[in-house]
Amino acid sequence: MIYYPGMMRSLAVLAVALTFAATTGVANAEPSPPKACSYVLSPPHVVQLSGTNVVTATLSAAGCDQSTVTQTVACVQLQGSDGHEQCDQGEGIIPAQIYYQPYRAGATYVATGRGCAVKGNPPQPICETTGPVTATL
Repeated sequence: MIYYPGMMRSLAVLAVALTFAATTGVANAEPSPPKACSYVLSPPHVVQLSGTNVVTATLSAAGCDQSTVTQTVACVQLQGSDGHEQCDQGEGIIPAQIYYQPYRAGATYVATGRGCAVKGNPPQPICETTGPVTATL
């Protein structure tokens, strides 16, 4: 087969155009997942529980447009601690509220949350994370 200089340039331009079209199509083919709800995570704060100071945080669902909240989870951890975070779960629209113990005055606490709802037809689960929110107590 005989190749002409103009033919080689045309093939090169075609290859670049096809590569660009393929990568552009892939980038546009994956839209971000729909947002089912907004969630509100309270900053960690100290409350008394049965006469003992504990750290608490709450995760509540808000702004759920035709969605059904299935679960909320609120977690608190002592910043820099080797210990695991403590979490509590709320079912449905009931907010999750964690009571973290033991409380250490002057320490920094980190709250995180995760909320899940179903949306669409057929209903699809959509979960979102919230936080971290820190507070020195």
